[in-house]
Amino acid sequence: MVVQVLPIQTSNDSTKTTNGKLKALEEAITFSEALERTGYGKFNYLVIIVAGLILANVLLETSAVAFYMPVAHCDLELTNFRKGLLSAIGYVGMIISSHLWGFLADTKGRKRVIKPTLIAGFVVTVISSFAMDFWTMLCLRLINGIFVSGASATVYAYISEFHTDRTRSKAMMIASFIFAIGAMFMPFLSFAVINREWSLPLPFMGLVYKPWRLFVVVCGIPGLVCGIAMYFLPESPKFLLSINKQEETKEVLQKMYKVNGGKEKLVIPHLLSEEDTDEDVESSKNKKSYGILSFLQTMWNQTVPLFQRKYLRSTTIVCITQFWLYVITNGLYMWFPYIINAMGEFMKNNPGKNEYLCEIVYYKNEHLNENVDNSTIIDCPDKLENTTYMYSLLMEIIYVSTYAVITVIINRVSKKCIMVIMILSCSSCGLAAIWLPYTSISAILYVLLFLVGISINVLGAATVDLYPTKLRAMAMCVSLMMGRIGSVVGTNIVGALIADSCEMTFYISCFAMLSCAILILFLPRSITTETTATTKATTQENP
Repeated sequence: MVVQVLPIQTSNDSTKTTNGKLKALEEAITFSEALERTGYGKFNYLVIIVAGLILANVLLETSAVAFYMPVAHCDLELTNFRKGLLSAIGYVGMIISSHLWGFLADTKGRKRVIKPTLIAGFVVTVISSFAMDFWTMLCLRLINGIFVSGASATVYAYISEFHTDRTRSKAMMIASFIFAIGAMFMPFLSFAVINREWSLPLPFMGLVYKPWRLFVVVCGIPGLVCGIAMYFLPESPKFLLSINKQEETKEVLQKMYKVNGGKEKLVIPHLLSEEDTDEDVESSKNKKSYGILSFLQTMWNQTVPLFQRKYLRSTTIVCITQFWLYVITNGLYMWFPYIINAMGEFMKNNPGKNEYLCEIVYYKNEHLNENVDNSTIIDCPDKLENTTYMYSLLMEIIYVSTYAVITVIINRVSKKCIMVIMILSCSSCGLAAIWLPYTSISAILYVLLFLVGISINVLGAATVDLYPTKLRAMAMCVSLMMGRIGSVVGTNIVGALIADSCEMTFYISCFAMLSCAILILFLPRSITTETTATTKATTQENP
Protein backbone atom coordinates (compact mmCIF):
# COMPACT_ATOMS: atom_id res chain seq x y z
CA MET A 1 0.00 0.00 0.00
CA VAL A 2 1.31 3.49 -0.86
CA VAL A 3 2.02 5.45 2.30
CA GLN A 4 1.91 9.23 2.18
CA VAL A 5 3.42 11.06 5.15
CA LEU A 6 4.17 14.77 5.26
CA PRO A 7 7.71 15.59 6.42
CA ILE A 8 8.69 16.73 9.88
CA GLN A 9 9.92 20.31 9.83
CA THR A 10 11.72 22.42 12.40
CA SER A 11 10.36 25.77 13.54
CA ASN A 12 12.72 27.57 11.13
CA ASP A 13 11.00 25.84 8.25
CA SER A 14 7.46 26.48 9.50
CA THR A 15 7.31 29.83 7.66
CA LYS A 16 7.85 28.14 4.33
CA THR A 17 4.71 27.37 2.40
CA THR A 18 4.15 24.16 0.48
CA ASN A 19 3.88 24.23 -3.27
CA GLY A 20 0.79 22.10 -3.30
CA LYS A 21 0.08 18.43 -3.07
CA LEU A 22 2.79 17.40 -5.56
CA LYS A 23 5.56 18.84 -3.38
CA ALA A 24 4.10 17.12 -0.30
CA LEU A 25 4.17 13.78 -2.08
CA GLU A 26 7.76 14.30 -3.18
CA GLU A 27 8.79 14.93 0.44
CA ALA A 28 6.69 12.09 1.95
CA ILE A 29 8.39 10.05 4.69
CA THR A 30 7.48 6.95 6.67
CA PHE A 31 6.90 6.83 10.41
CA SER A 32 10.29 5.17 10.85
CA GLU A 33 11.96 8.09 9.09
CA ALA A 34 10.02 10.51 11.28
CA LEU A 35 11.14 8.57 14.35
CA GLU A 36 14.71 8.71 13.05
CA ARG A 37 14.59 12.50 13.08
CA THR A 38 13.86 12.57 16.81
CA GLY A 39 17.41 11.33 17.32
CA TYR A 40 18.82 8.66 19.60
CA GLY A 41 19.83 9.79 23.06
CA LYS A 42 18.74 10.27 26.67
CA PHE A 43 15.08 9.45 26.05
CA ASN A 44 15.93 6.14 24.39
CA TYR A 45 18.34 5.24 27.17
CA LEU A 46 15.65 5.94 29.78
CA VAL A 47 13.14 3.69 28.01
CA ILE A 48 15.77 0.95 27.68
CA ILE A 49 16.72 1.14 31.38
CA VAL A 50 13.09 0.98 32.53
CA ALA A 51 12.39 -1.92 30.15
CA GLY A 52 15.46 -3.77 31.44
CA LEU A 53 14.35 -3.29 35.05
CA ILE A 54 10.86 -4.55 34.18
CA LEU A 55 12.37 -7.72 32.71
CA ALA A 56 14.56 -8.09 35.81
CA ASN A 57 11.46 -7.69 37.97
CA VAL A 58 9.79 -10.57 36.15
CA LEU A 59 12.76 -12.81 36.88
CA LEU A 60 12.99 -11.78 40.53
CA GLU A 61 9.27 -12.25 41.14
CA THR A 62 9.09 -15.68 39.51
CA SER A 63 12.49 -17.20 40.33
CA ALA A 64 13.02 -15.93 43.88
CA VAL A 65 10.89 -18.85 45.08
CA ALA A 66 13.78 -21.20 44.28
CA PHE A 67 15.89 -19.39 46.89
CA TYR A 68 13.39 -18.91 49.71
CA MET A 69 11.60 -22.27 49.45
CA PRO A 70 14.35 -24.26 51.20
CA VAL A 71 14.22 -21.97 54.26
CA ALA A 72 10.46 -21.31 54.29
CA HIS A 73 9.11 -24.84 54.23
CA CYS A 74 8.61 -25.01 57.99
CA ASP A 75 6.80 -21.67 58.21
CA LEU A 76 4.54 -22.61 55.29
CA GLU A 77 4.46 -26.36 56.01
CA LEU A 78 5.86 -27.24 52.59
CA THR A 79 6.10 -30.82 51.41
CA ASN A 80 7.89 -31.75 48.17
CA PHE A 81 4.54 -31.74 46.39
CA ARG A 82 3.67 -28.29 47.73
CA LYS A 83 7.09 -26.97 46.71
CA GLY A 84 6.34 -28.02 43.15
CA LEU A 85 3.00 -26.20 43.26
CA LEU A 86 4.53 -23.04 44.71
CA SER A 87 7.26 -23.06 42.06
CA ALA A 88 4.74 -23.31 39.24
CA ILE A 89 1.85 -21.15 40.48
CA GLY A 90 3.33 -17.83 39.35
CA TYR A 91 3.56 -19.15 35.81
CA VAL A 92 -0.02 -20.41 36.03
CA GLY A 93 -1.08 -16.82 36.78
CA MET A 94 0.86 -15.65 33.74
CA ILE A 95 -0.69 -18.30 31.53
CA ILE A 96 -4.31 -17.54 32.38
CA SER A 97 -3.84 -13.79 31.94
CA SER A 98 -1.39 -13.48 29.03
CA HIS A 99 -4.12 -13.49 26.39
CA LEU A 100 -6.09 -10.78 28.16
CA TRP A 101 -3.06 -8.52 28.65
CA GLY A 102 -2.04 -8.95 25.02
CA PHE A 103 -5.50 -7.92 23.87
CA LEU A 104 -5.63 -4.90 26.18
CA ALA A 105 -2.12 -3.80 25.19
CA ASP A 106 -3.01 -3.95 21.50
CA THR A 107 -6.33 -2.14 21.91
CA LYS A 108 -6.00 0.14 24.94
CA GLY A 109 -2.29 0.87 24.94
CA ARG A 110 1.05 -0.46 26.16
CA LYS A 111 1.43 2.02 29.01
CA ARG A 112 -2.13 1.51 30.25
CA VAL A 113 -1.28 -2.15 30.84
CA ILE A 114 2.31 -1.90 32.11
CA LYS A 115 1.87 0.88 34.70
CA PRO A 116 -1.02 -0.49 36.82
CA THR A 117 0.11 -4.12 36.67
CA LEU A 118 3.56 -3.23 38.02
CA ILE A 119 2.13 -1.32 40.97
CA ALA A 120 -0.52 -3.95 41.70
CA GLY A 121 2.08 -6.72 41.47
CA PHE A 122 4.25 -5.06 44.12
CA VAL A 123 1.28 -4.56 46.46
CA VAL A 124 0.41 -8.26 46.22
CA THR A 125 4.07 -9.17 46.79
CA VAL A 126 4.15 -7.17 50.03
CA ILE A 127 0.93 -8.82 51.21
CA SER A 128 2.28 -12.29 50.33
CA SER A 129 5.29 -11.72 52.59
CA PHE A 130 2.86 -11.89 55.52
CA ALA A 131 1.28 -15.18 54.40
CA MET A 132 0.85 -17.46 57.41
CA ASP A 133 0.18 -20.72 55.57
CA PHE A 134 0.80 -22.45 52.27
CA TRP A 135 -2.63 -21.91 50.72
CA THR A 136 -2.59 -18.17 51.40
CA MET A 137 0.86 -17.87 49.85
CA LEU A 138 -0.22 -19.99 46.88
CA CYS A 139 -3.25 -17.79 46.14
CA LEU A 140 -1.28 -14.56 46.51
CA ARG A 141 1.54 -15.76 44.24
CA LEU A 142 -1.09 -16.75 41.68
CA ILE A 143 -2.49 -13.21 41.74
CA ASN A 144 1.03 -11.81 41.57
CA GLY A 145 1.72 -13.93 38.49
CA ILE A 146 -1.37 -12.48 36.82
CA PHE A 147 -0.09 -8.92 37.33
CA VAL A 148 3.53 -9.73 36.45
CA SER A 149 2.30 -11.11 33.13
CA GLY A 150 0.86 -7.72 32.17
CA ALA A 151 4.24 -6.03 31.98
CA SER A 152 6.47 -8.94 31.02
CA ALA A 153 5.28 -9.40 27.43
CA THR A 154 3.96 -5.90 26.74
CA VAL A 155 7.34 -4.31 27.48
CA TYR A 156 8.84 -5.93 24.36
CA ALA A 157 6.32 -4.18 22.13
CA TYR A 158 6.68 -0.95 24.12
CA ILE A 159 10.44 -0.63 23.80
CA SER A 160 10.48 -1.70 20.15
CA GLU A 161 8.07 1.05 19.11
CA PHE A 162 10.35 3.85 20.32
CA HIS A 163 13.11 2.62 18.00
CA THR A 164 13.65 2.32 14.27
CA ASP A 165 14.55 -0.85 12.41
CA ARG A 166 18.20 0.19 12.69
CA THR A 167 18.24 0.49 16.49
CA ARG A 168 15.39 -1.78 17.64
CA SER A 169 17.23 -5.08 18.06
CA LYS A 170 20.20 -3.47 19.79
CA ALA A 171 17.89 -1.58 22.18
CA MET A 172 16.10 -4.79 23.13
CA MET A 173 19.36 -6.60 23.75
CA ILE A 174 20.66 -3.74 25.91
CA ALA A 175 17.46 -4.05 27.94
CA SER A 176 18.13 -7.78 28.19
CA PHE A 177 21.69 -6.99 29.30
CA ILE A 178 20.26 -4.83 32.11
CA PHE A 179 17.93 -7.72 32.94
CA ALA A 180 20.96 -10.01 33.20
CA ILE A 181 22.72 -7.57 35.52
CA GLY A 182 19.58 -7.50 37.67
CA ALA A 183 19.53 -11.29 37.68
CA MET A 184 23.16 -11.30 38.78
CA PHE A 185 22.13 -9.50 41.95
CA MET A 186 19.73 -12.27 42.98
CA PRO A 187 22.42 -14.44 44.66
CA PHE A 188 23.75 -11.31 46.40
CA LEU A 189 20.27 -10.33 47.55
CA SER A 190 19.55 -13.82 48.76
CA PHE A 191 22.83 -14.05 50.65
CA ALA A 192 22.49 -10.54 52.10
CA VAL A 193 18.87 -10.97 53.19
CA ILE A 194 18.10 -14.66 53.74
CA ASN A 195 21.37 -15.61 55.42
CA ARG A 196 20.81 -13.21 58.32
CA GLU A 197 19.94 -14.14 61.89
CA TRP A 198 17.07 -11.94 63.01
CA SER A 199 13.33 -12.22 63.46
CA LEU A 200 10.49 -9.82 64.15
CA PRO A 201 7.58 -11.24 66.19
CA LEU A 202 4.18 -9.94 65.09
CA PRO A 203 1.86 -11.30 67.82
CA PHE A 204 -1.16 -9.39 66.52
CA MET A 205 -0.86 -11.42 63.28
CA GLY A 206 0.32 -14.63 64.87
CA LEU A 207 3.55 -14.91 62.88
CA VAL A 208 7.27 -14.21 63.10
CA TYR A 209 8.62 -12.04 60.28
CA LYS A 210 11.86 -13.71 59.16
CA PRO A 211 14.55 -12.75 56.60
CA TRP A 212 13.01 -14.85 53.82
CA ARG A 213 9.82 -12.80 54.05
CA LEU A 214 11.80 -9.59 53.60
CA PHE A 215 13.52 -11.21 50.62
CA VAL A 216 10.11 -11.64 48.96
CA VAL A 217 9.48 -7.89 49.30
CA VAL A 218 12.97 -6.89 48.13
CA CYS A 219 12.51 -8.93 44.94
CA GLY A 220 9.38 -6.91 44.15
CA ILE A 221 10.94 -3.45 44.58
CA PRO A 222 12.04 -3.13 40.91
CA GLY A 223 8.37 -3.46 39.96
CA LEU A 224 7.44 -0.53 42.20
CA VAL A 225 10.29 1.60 40.83
CA CYS A 226 9.33 0.84 37.22
CA GLY A 227 5.64 1.43 37.94
CA ILE A 228 6.47 4.91 39.23
CA ALA A 229 8.79 5.54 36.27
CA MET A 230 5.98 4.68 33.84
CA TYR A 231 4.04 7.70 35.11
CA PHE A 232 6.71 9.88 33.49
CA LEU A 233 7.07 7.94 30.24
CA PRO A 234 4.63 8.40 27.34
CA GLU A 235 2.53 5.90 25.45
CA SER A 236 4.13 4.21 22.44
CA PRO A 237 4.00 6.72 19.55
CA LYS A 238 3.54 3.93 17.03
CA PHE A 239 0.53 2.61 18.93
CA LEU A 240 -0.98 6.10 19.15
CA LEU A 241 -0.51 6.57 15.42
CA SER A 242 -2.03 3.16 14.68
CA ILE A 243 -5.28 4.27 16.37
CA ASN A 244 -5.21 7.62 14.56
CA LYS A 245 -4.36 9.82 17.57
CA GLN A 246 -2.41 12.36 15.57
CA GLU A 247 -1.94 15.05 18.20
CA GLU A 248 -0.82 12.64 20.91
CA THR A 249 1.67 11.06 18.50
CA LYS A 250 3.12 14.45 17.66
CA GLU A 251 3.49 15.31 21.33
CA VAL A 252 5.42 12.10 22.03
CA LEU A 253 7.74 12.63 19.06
CA GLN A 254 8.34 16.22 20.12
CA LYS A 255 9.13 15.09 23.68
CA MET A 256 11.58 12.50 22.39
CA TYR A 257 13.25 15.10 20.16
CA LYS A 258 13.55 17.58 23.03
CA VAL A 259 14.92 15.11 25.60
CA ASN A 260 17.37 13.76 23.03
CA GLY A 261 18.87 17.24 22.68
CA GLY A 262 16.85 18.82 19.91
CA LYS A 263 17.30 22.59 19.89
CA GLU A 264 14.24 23.50 17.84
CA LYS A 265 10.65 22.36 18.18
CA LEU A 266 9.52 19.73 15.71
CA VAL A 267 6.56 20.80 13.62
CA ILE A 268 4.65 17.76 12.39
CA PRO A 269 1.75 18.69 10.07
CA HIS A 270 0.50 15.14 9.54
CA LEU A 271 1.53 11.48 9.75
CA LEU A 272 0.07 8.25 8.44
CA SER A 273 0.72 4.79 9.84
CA GLU A 274 2.93 2.45 7.84
CA GLU A 275 0.51 -0.35 8.67
CA ASP A 276 -2.83 1.17 7.65
CA THR A 277 -4.33 -2.24 6.81
CA ASP A 278 -7.79 -3.74 6.85
CA GLU A 279 -6.83 -5.54 10.07
CA ASP A 280 -6.15 -2.18 11.71
CA VAL A 281 -9.44 -0.70 10.55
CA GLU A 282 -11.34 -3.72 11.83
CA SER A 283 -9.54 -3.51 15.16
CA SER A 284 -10.44 0.16 15.48
CA LYS A 285 -14.09 -0.64 14.88
CA ASN A 286 -13.99 -3.39 17.45
CA LYS A 287 -12.80 -0.98 20.13
CA LYS A 288 -16.14 0.81 19.93
CA SER A 289 -18.03 -2.30 21.03
CA TYR A 290 -19.20 -2.74 24.60
CA GLY A 291 -20.41 -5.62 26.74
CA ILE A 292 -18.78 -8.90 27.71
CA LEU A 293 -19.76 -10.70 24.50
CA SER A 294 -18.43 -7.88 22.34
CA PHE A 295 -15.28 -7.81 24.46
CA LEU A 296 -14.68 -11.54 23.97
CA GLN A 297 -15.47 -11.26 20.26
CA THR A 298 -12.99 -8.41 19.90
CA MET A 299 -10.30 -10.37 21.75
CA TRP A 300 -10.97 -13.35 19.49
CA ASN A 301 -10.70 -11.15 16.40
CA GLN A 302 -7.39 -9.82 17.71
CA THR A 303 -6.04 -13.36 18.12
CA VAL A 304 -7.27 -15.07 14.94
CA PRO A 305 -4.87 -13.24 12.56
CA LEU A 306 -1.91 -14.79 14.40
CA PHE A 307 -3.05 -18.24 13.26
CA GLN A 308 -4.10 -17.36 9.73
CA ARG A 309 -1.97 -18.17 6.71
CA LYS A 310 0.09 -14.97 6.71
CA TYR A 311 1.45 -15.43 10.24
CA LEU A 312 0.75 -19.12 10.96
CA ARG A 313 4.31 -20.32 10.35
CA SER A 314 5.81 -17.56 12.49
CA THR A 315 3.34 -18.10 15.34
CA THR A 316 3.77 -21.88 15.33
CA ILE A 317 7.57 -21.81 15.36
CA VAL A 318 7.79 -19.06 17.97
CA CYS A 319 5.27 -20.73 20.31
CA ILE A 320 6.85 -24.20 20.11
CA THR A 321 10.33 -22.77 20.63
CA GLN A 322 9.20 -20.64 23.57
CA PHE A 323 7.53 -23.65 25.17
CA TRP A 324 10.66 -25.81 25.19
CA LEU A 325 13.07 -23.02 26.06
CA TYR A 326 10.94 -22.22 29.12
CA VAL A 327 10.71 -25.92 30.04
CA ILE A 328 14.49 -25.87 30.39
CA THR A 329 15.33 -22.38 31.63
CA ASN A 330 12.51 -22.07 34.16
CA GLY A 331 11.26 -25.60 34.76
CA LEU A 332 14.72 -27.09 35.26
CA TYR A 333 16.05 -23.95 36.97
CA MET A 334 13.54 -24.28 39.81
CA TRP A 335 15.49 -27.37 40.87
CA PHE A 336 18.87 -25.72 40.36
CA PRO A 337 19.49 -25.05 44.10
CA TYR A 338 18.57 -28.66 44.93
CA ILE A 339 21.01 -30.17 42.41
CA ILE A 340 23.82 -27.70 43.06
CA ASN A 341 23.44 -28.15 46.82
CA ALA A 342 23.67 -31.91 46.36
CA MET A 343 26.85 -31.56 44.30
CA GLY A 344 28.30 -29.07 46.78
CA GLU A 345 27.63 -31.37 49.71
CA PHE A 346 29.24 -34.27 47.85
CA MET A 347 32.41 -32.29 47.09
CA LYS A 348 32.56 -31.04 50.68
CA ASN A 349 32.09 -34.47 52.24
CA ASN A 350 34.23 -36.34 49.68
CA PRO A 351 37.24 -34.14 48.87
CA GLY A 352 39.20 -35.35 45.86
CA LYS A 353 36.51 -37.85 44.85
CA ASN A 354 34.56 -37.57 41.57
CA GLU A 355 31.16 -38.91 40.59
CA TYR A 356 28.57 -38.53 37.83
CA LEU A 357 26.03 -35.73 38.33
CA CYS A 358 23.03 -38.04 38.29
CA GLU A 359 24.65 -40.50 40.68
CA ILE A 360 25.01 -37.66 43.18
CA VAL A 361 21.34 -36.77 42.72
CA TYR A 362 20.34 -40.42 43.27
CA TYR A 363 22.48 -40.61 46.41
CA LYS A 364 20.93 -37.41 47.76
CA ASN A 365 17.42 -38.73 47.20
CA GLU A 366 18.19 -42.10 48.80
CA HIS A 367 19.72 -40.34 51.79
CA LEU A 368 16.54 -38.30 52.30
CA ASN A 369 14.31 -41.34 51.92
CA GLU A 370 16.26 -43.17 54.60
CA ASN A 371 15.32 -40.48 57.12
CA VAL A 372 11.91 -39.22 56.13
CA ASP A 373 8.92 -40.13 54.04
CA ASN A 374 8.45 -38.10 50.80
CA SER A 375 5.39 -36.29 52.23
CA THR A 376 6.96 -35.50 55.59
CA ILE A 377 8.37 -32.08 56.41
CA ILE A 378 12.09 -32.39 57.13
CA ASP A 379 14.49 -30.25 59.18
CA CYS A 380 14.23 -26.47 59.11
CA PRO A 381 17.45 -24.79 57.90
CA ASP A 382 17.52 -21.01 58.12
CA LYS A 383 20.31 -20.57 55.57
CA LEU A 384 21.36 -21.87 52.16
CA GLU A 385 24.70 -23.54 51.42
CA ASN A 386 27.36 -21.16 50.11
CA THR A 387 27.82 -23.48 47.11
CA THR A 388 24.39 -22.45 45.83
CA TYR A 389 25.34 -18.78 45.87
CA MET A 390 28.73 -19.40 44.27
CA TYR A 391 27.40 -21.30 41.27
CA SER A 392 24.39 -18.99 40.93
CA LEU A 393 26.74 -16.01 40.80
CA LEU A 394 28.94 -17.79 38.28
CA MET A 395 25.94 -18.41 36.05
CA GLU A 396 24.80 -14.78 36.23
CA ILE A 397 28.30 -13.45 35.46
CA ILE A 398 28.45 -15.64 32.36
CA TYR A 399 24.92 -14.48 31.49
CA VAL A 400 25.93 -10.82 31.66
CA SER A 401 29.10 -11.39 29.63
CA THR A 402 27.21 -13.27 26.92
CA TYR A 403 24.49 -10.62 26.76
CA ALA A 404 27.19 -7.96 26.35
CA VAL A 405 28.67 -9.82 23.38
CA ILE A 406 25.28 -10.38 21.75
CA THR A 407 24.34 -6.72 22.24
CA VAL A 408 27.41 -5.74 20.20
CA ILE A 409 26.85 -8.24 17.37
CA ILE A 410 23.03 -8.30 17.20
CA ASN A 411 22.93 -5.92 14.20
CA ARG A 412 25.82 -7.64 12.45
CA VAL A 413 24.84 -11.28 12.86
CA SER A 414 21.51 -12.91 12.05
CA LYS A 415 19.26 -13.51 15.06
CA LYS A 416 18.65 -17.01 13.72
CA CYS A 417 22.39 -17.68 13.73
CA ILE A 418 22.78 -16.41 17.31
CA MET A 419 19.90 -18.54 18.59
CA VAL A 420 21.00 -21.71 16.79
CA ILE A 421 24.60 -21.41 18.03
CA MET A 422 23.44 -20.72 21.60
CA ILE A 423 20.98 -23.62 21.64
CA LEU A 424 23.39 -26.15 20.13
CA SER A 425 26.18 -25.10 22.50
CA CYS A 426 23.96 -25.35 25.58
CA SER A 427 22.52 -28.72 24.59
CA SER A 428 26.09 -30.01 24.23
CA CYS A 429 26.90 -28.74 27.73
CA GLY A 430 23.80 -30.45 29.10
CA LEU A 431 24.79 -33.83 27.66
CA ALA A 432 28.42 -33.46 28.73
CA ALA A 433 27.29 -32.59 32.28
CA ILE A 434 25.80 -36.06 32.79
CA TRP A 435 28.40 -37.96 30.75
CA LEU A 436 31.58 -36.69 32.43
CA PRO A 437 32.55 -38.30 35.78
CA TYR A 438 34.18 -35.13 37.09
CA THR A 439 32.00 -33.42 39.69
CA SER A 440 33.36 -29.87 39.51
CA ILE A 441 33.43 -29.84 35.69
CA SER A 442 29.91 -31.31 35.55
CA ALA A 443 28.69 -28.57 37.89
CA ILE A 444 30.09 -25.87 35.58
CA LEU A 445 28.63 -27.54 32.48
CA TYR A 446 25.28 -27.78 34.27
CA VAL A 447 25.47 -24.03 34.91
CA LEU A 448 26.29 -23.37 31.22
CA LEU A 449 23.19 -25.33 30.19
CA PHE A 450 21.02 -22.48 31.48
CA LEU A 451 22.62 -19.96 29.10
CA VAL A 452 20.03 -21.19 26.62
CA GLY A 453 17.73 -18.72 28.39
CA ILE A 454 19.49 -15.93 26.48
CA SER A 455 17.85 -17.29 23.34
CA ILE A 456 14.47 -16.34 24.81
CA ASN A 457 15.37 -12.64 24.70
CA VAL A 458 16.86 -12.93 21.21
CA LEU A 459 13.68 -14.71 20.11
CA GLY A 460 11.66 -11.86 21.64
CA ALA A 461 13.68 -9.35 19.60
CA ALA A 462 12.99 -11.41 16.48
CA THR A 463 9.29 -11.86 17.26
CA VAL A 464 8.46 -8.14 17.38
CA ASP A 465 9.85 -7.87 13.85
CA LEU A 466 7.53 -10.60 12.57
CA TYR A 467 4.21 -8.83 13.31
CA PRO A 468 2.65 -5.40 12.65
CA THR A 469 1.95 -2.92 15.44
CA LYS A 470 -1.68 -4.03 15.88
CA LEU A 471 -0.69 -7.66 16.54
CA ARG A 472 2.73 -7.24 18.16
CA ALA A 473 1.75 -7.24 21.84
CA MET A 474 -0.79 -10.04 21.34
CA ALA A 475 1.83 -12.12 19.51
CA MET A 476 4.33 -11.64 22.34
CA CYS A 477 1.73 -12.47 24.99
CA VAL A 478 0.55 -15.62 23.19
CA SER A 479 4.12 -16.84 22.64
CA LEU A 480 5.09 -16.11 26.24
CA MET A 481 1.90 -17.80 27.42
CA MET A 482 3.19 -20.94 25.70
CA GLY A 483 6.51 -20.33 27.42
CA ARG A 484 4.86 -20.12 30.84
CA ILE A 485 2.98 -23.34 30.12
CA GLY A 486 6.41 -24.80 29.45
CA SER A 487 7.58 -23.52 32.83
CA VAL A 488 4.72 -25.25 34.64
CA VAL A 489 5.17 -28.47 32.67
CA GLY A 490 8.94 -28.37 33.11
CA THR A 491 8.80 -27.77 36.85
CA ASN A 492 6.53 -30.75 37.41
CA ILE A 493 8.22 -33.08 34.91
CA VAL A 494 11.63 -32.43 36.42
CA GLY A 495 10.20 -32.90 39.90
CA ALA A 496 8.76 -36.26 38.86
CA LEU A 497 11.84 -37.54 36.98
CA ILE A 498 14.90 -36.04 38.64
CA ALA A 499 14.94 -38.38 41.66
CA ASP A 500 14.58 -41.66 39.73
CA SER A 501 15.34 -40.83 36.06
CA CYS A 502 17.86 -38.02 36.21
CA GLU A 503 19.48 -38.89 32.86
CA MET A 504 16.11 -38.93 31.12
CA THR A 505 15.46 -35.38 32.34
CA PHE A 506 18.60 -34.16 30.59
CA TYR A 507 18.03 -36.25 27.45
CA ILE A 508 14.54 -34.82 27.01
CA SER A 509 15.80 -31.28 27.54
CA CYS A 510 18.70 -31.60 25.10
CA PHE A 511 16.61 -33.31 22.42
CA ALA A 512 14.03 -30.54 22.73
CA MET A 513 16.75 -27.91 22.30
CA LEU A 514 18.06 -29.60 19.16
CA SER A 515 14.52 -29.64 17.74
CA CYS A 516 14.13 -25.93 18.52
CA ALA A 517 17.38 -25.13 16.71
CA ILE A 518 16.04 -26.81 13.59
CA LEU A 519 12.66 -25.03 13.84
CA ILE A 520 14.30 -21.61 14.17
CA LEU A 521 15.94 -22.07 10.77
CA PHE A 522 12.45 -21.94 9.23
CA LEU A 523 11.47 -18.57 10.73
CA PRO A 524 10.46 -16.15 7.92
CA ARG A 525 11.98 -12.76 7.23
CA SER A 526 10.96 -9.92 9.52
CA ILE A 527 7.92 -7.92 8.47
CA THR A 528 9.88 -4.70 8.94
CA THR A 529 12.39 -5.81 6.32
CA GLU A 530 9.60 -6.59 3.89
CA THR A 531 7.82 -3.31 4.66
CA THR A 532 10.97 -1.30 4.07
CA ALA A 533 11.61 -3.05 0.77
CA THR A 534 8.02 -2.47 -0.35
CA THR A 535 8.15 1.20 0.64
CA LYS A 536 11.38 1.77 -1.29
CA ALA A 537 9.98 0.03 -4.35
CA THR A 538 6.80 2.11 -4.16
CA THR A 539 8.80 5.32 -3.86
CA GLN A 540 10.79 4.44 -6.97
CA GLU A 541 7.62 3.66 -8.91
CA ASN A 542 5.89 6.87 -7.77
CA PRO A 543 8.49 9.68 -7.92
